[in-house]
Amino acid sequence: MLALHDLALWPAVTWFGDSGFLLPASLWITAWLGLPRGTRPSARRWVLLFGLGCSVILVSKLAFLGWGIGIAAIDFTGFSGHTALSASIWPVAGWLMASRQDHRLRVGAAVAGLMFAAVIGVSRIALDAHSHSEVAAGFLLGAAVSGLFLWWQHRSPHPRLSWLLVALSLATPALLQRPGTAAPTQSALEVIAMRLAGTDRVYTRADLLARRNGSPIGIE
Repeated sequence: MLALHDLALWPAVTWFGDSGFLLPASLWITAWLGLPRGTRPSARRWVLLFGLGCSVILVSKLAFLGWGIGIAAIDFTGFSGHTALSASIWPVAGWLMASRQDHRLRVGAAVAGLMFAAVIGVSRIALDAHSHSEVAAGFLLGAAVSGLFLWWQHRSPHPRLSWLLVALSLATPALLQRPGTAAPTQSALEVIAMRLAGTDRVYTRADLLARRNGSPIGIE
């Protein structure tokens, strides 16, 4: 039986959760909601919820990289950013692409986006980039962001957009970043964490597991 780790498609799948792809997509969502006067309150809600979600991801990553704050018992070093961003953005993107359709189709498109985010989460586990707990936490965080937004949106005006126009706009990061190339987010976070914590190296998963096993951690 073919193991998850053996599938060659995972690097391609995981790229659709990369911050270099999804952060520009989040700006397009803001634009499509903010341009029509009637949906500008929705744009503000989106910016607020998405900003809060990104802040939680950022704090969790910096806390571990700089100070080693994690949960050794469940191998947790912070929220999976790919999974959290995917679960935040893809359901809303699907909802926007189906914005001219009836309510059931819009809900179906949002659910399809959430399922795609789950597949991206699986890719992070398959590539040994994150533990199960980090992917599960990231998925729940992102689902909370998109779910709250779409719940608020249920009784609010929404734009009626061409699905092709939305899809093409969301795909524009592929013109600026070669597909499959990861954004240098992690290295930037490591530099920030070291400066904030005043250390000369960041904490790693090996440090966390050493703590769980009772071994000393050599970091100053």
